[in-house]
Amino acid sequence: MSRPAPVPTPREVEPEGFTVARDLPLGRHPILAAFPTLDRLPTAGRLVADAARRTRLFRSTSIELVAQDLWMYVAPFELPKGARREWRPVVSPDADCIVIGASHLRESSGLMLFLDIYHELCHVLQRQGGADLWPPGVSYVHRWTEVEAYRFVVNEARLMGVPNDYLADYLRVEWISEEEHRELLSELGIQRN
Repeated sequence: MSRPAPVPTPREVEPEGFTVARDLPLGRHPILAAFPTLDRLPTAGRLVADAARRTRLFRSTSIELVAQDLWMYVAPFELPKGARREWRPVVSPDADCIVIGASHLRESSGLMLFLDIYHELCHVLQRQGGADLWPPGVSYVHRWTEVEAYRFVVNEARLMGVPNDYLADYLRVEWISEEEHRELLSELGIQRN
């Protein structure tokens, strides 16, 4: 699952203070082993305002770095009903875990990783609140969980001055159609320049 590289952004748009352990070995690790400053960034405070709850989130969430060509996803507690046959996700029945493709962690821009990891943390919080992240029969762009998570990271990107063209390319994923992509852009108020 590879996404086309978004249009380049100026160096100054890289998230300030965001660090990535790009040489992390394959396997399961605490989230802060992969992204050591993630819990101390202003974005973390906007994601979870309560400091104690935020600390629990970052202490209890892990990442699993895999050799597969993919970006990130929250590992389901069990295989979702209606999951595509070609999707063989890591399943994590007892803990919140975000699965990350090794090539994504090692090669993607800091900005893309920043947006992706906070998007997935939104999903962890949604699931902790009882949300079904993979409701059967609901299009990806119509899942409130996806729209809410994308809205959060798009707002964060805008605070950093990320241009709409980058955001539009960031939201282009291979499992949605061009029409669905336009619908997602409209829902999030992103207009190409």
